[in-house]
Amino acid sequence: MTDLADRLAACYASAVHDVLRARGYGNQVLPPSIRALDPTRRVAGEVYTISGHVDQTLSRHETLLRWAQVLSRVPGGKVLVCQPNTKAIALMGELSAQALRVKHTRGYVVDGHCRDTDFILEMGFPVFCEANTPADIVERWTYDALGDPITIGTVTIRSGDWLLGDRDGVVIIPHEVAEEVVAETEAVMGTEGEMRRAIMEGMDPERAYLKFGKF
Repeated sequence: MTDLADRLAACYASAVHDVLRARGYGNQVLPPSIRALDPTRRVAGEVYTISGHVDQTLSRHETLLRWAQVLSRVPGGKVLVCQPNTKAIALMGELSAQALRVKHTRGYVVDGHCRDTDFILEMGFPVFCEANTPADIVERWTYDALGDPITIGTVTIRSGDWLLGDRDGVVIIPHEVAEEVVAETEAVMGTEGEMRRAIMEGMDPERAYLKFGKF
């Protein structure tokens, strides 16, 4: 499936959204508050999910051990998508990003916050999050499921679905149609390239739309 991930990475989120919407999948975009930590980086690949909740009964050791279990147990080569069910703390930091990068994790998307951002930017690990905060998980949070369906905004995300995130935002592709959607997106991008050249050469916008059916 690496080939599909690489092909998806060469696409862009807006085109994928258009293809999904034409197929009847109109609710596949994550909230626009979830943005790339580094807007020049994109993330693409097969999804594996994480969910958790606030728990202030746990000790420092218990919270850190449980987070280490998450980093150990998630499969390599995936895009991790986390629903922490809190916006009060960071669910990604430098050492965690290093550990995931060693596992060839393709990127990390969280409906929450991140910290150690200078270090993460320096290492080039793709992270999409809502905001940044120094606050960590210690004595505050634990995971409750790995690999189960989660919801971010109004989008339900399952392990095995596919994801593309770029400067425009993050779109989720249901696994049942991933191959077809990527192929259709590649074709759409080819048509858009032809239309772009035509417009740059002076074609009238209305005529261009009628010829290519895009805008």
